[in-house]
Amino acid sequence: MTRLALIAAVTVVFALPTMAAAELKRIESKTEFVQLVAGKTLARPLVRLQVNPNGQISGRGATWDVTGSWTWQNGFFCRDLNWGGDDLGYNCQAVLADGSDLRFVADQGAGDAADFRLR
Repeated sequence: MTRLALIAAVTVVFALPTMAAAELKRIESKTEFVQLVAGKTLARPLVRLQVNPNGQISGRGATWDVTGSWTWQNGFFCRDLNWGGDDLGYNCQAVLADGSDLRFVADQGAGDAADFRLR
């Protein structure tokens, strides 16, 4: 499988919800978000990420490194990511949570969603 085909396949996996329908609560503050993710790994099929309180993102997506940075702006998680050498760009996302489940919704809550489990 070519790298481009694998990237396309993993992108589809990123976009598919992985958790059952739950009562998700919108995370409104940086403090609340950091309390959820500090010291934990965000996991979904083929992806393991650490979102550190210092504004750094690191991990693996499929077989490639993921690196980036994040800030909290106007109630949104704003991230700039690089995946395996490809710039995924800057995007501000709504964050919703229910216990150990997190959902990131791109384009300030109007775009595609990606679900993660905190481990």
